[in-house]
Amino acid sequence: MSHPVPERVMLFPSREVGIAWSDGREDYLSSRALRIACPCAECVDEITGERRLDPERVPEDLRIDRWETVGRYALRFHFSDGHDAGIFTFESLRAQAG
Repeated sequence: MSHPVPERVMLFPSREVGIAWSDGREDYLSSRALRIACPCAECVDEITGERRLDPERVPEDLRIDRWETVGRYALRFHFSDGHDAGIFTFESLRAQAG
């Protein structure tokens, strides 16, 4: 059985990203919540796994300006605060959406 992949990614003015998956599921995630959950080495200590990013420093009005696919397994979001280092696997996006 293959893992679900995004068939469509939508950016909304409400600062949400919508993902329509190949299995018919649709998820909606807050741009700010995604930024806070960024898995990159700048935001998470590579050795300890401790979060480095202070959520209080992430603006409430943060948005995603654009996105791109990374291989066949992830998305990269370009946030309005200039951050774009995080690679969000499809599996992690589905888990974050619940």
